[in-house]
Amino acid sequence: MGELADDGLPEPLQFAVNDGLRLMLLPSGGFGWVIGANEVAARGQSECVLILDVASPADADAHVERARAAGAEVVTEPAAQPWGYAGTFADPDGHLWMVSVTPWRACPPGSRQA
Repeated sequence: MGELADDGLPEPLQFAVNDGLRLMLLPSGGFGWVIGANEVAARGQSECVLILDVASPADADAHVERARAAGAEVVTEPAAQPWGYAGTFADPDGHLWMVSVTPWRACPPGSRQA
């Protein structure tokens, strides 16, 4: 689990799969705005969110619309969040994907502020 946030819930643990793709492990009892009705996976499955980082809100909107057209269920429409811009969808197999724009990704390497 990550550090506790202001709301008392731990920040999600995330792994960089490659440049532009992260895997997020969500604590139970939080992040309902991301996971919608997919709070608990069926026995023998694990809950996770694959995060696709994109460059702009327009890119995020386009990716979510492309997923919708391919049969994905949009769980949360793309919208501004306190930390950036994101939308979430479930693919036809029920796997959750977040398309995310985080402001620090637009910064040149080494210029991210703590």
